[in-house]
Amino acid sequence: MGLLSPDPGLVFWTFITFGLLVFVLGKFAWKPILHAIKVREETIQVSLELAAKAREEVAVLETTRADLINQTKVECDGLIKAAREIKENMLNEAKGKAQEEANKIIANSRLQIEREKNEAIQSLKSQVAILSLDIARKLLEQELETTDKQKAIIDRYLNEVNFN
Repeated sequence: MGLLSPDPGLVFWTFITFGLLVFVLGKFAWKPILHAIKVREETIQVSLELAAKAREEVAVLETTRADLINQTKVECDGLIKAAREIKENMLNEAKGKAQEEANKIIANSRLQIEREKNEAIQSLKSQVAILSLDIARKLLEQELETTDKQKAIIDRYLNEVNFN
């Protein structure tokens, strides 16, 4: 027989061998192999689901982190603004107090200057009065050295006075 015409015995035994091989493989190998493939497929599916959940959790955590960062920035800005306002208030208050103190010091200085000026004026008046009295005393002593001069002054004053 030729190569192109198959022998029926060979075909028969090939089918038998192939059938036995399929039976043995089906009985002992296919079920465990299919079971292992199915377990592996389930494991891969569970891993993919867990990875998807992890991605979702990472996304949630990322948004939470971004929200916390934004919230922290807002709080920091608020604290900085409050600190600046407190600083400005303290500076304005200190300036106000310093201005009040300066005004008080100026007012007290003016009062003290006025008092000292009045005291100086009073002192000058006293000294002028004392000097005037000394000058008048000396003039009177010179004019009233003799009794004739004294009588003449008394007469002149008596003539000037009007007795009504």
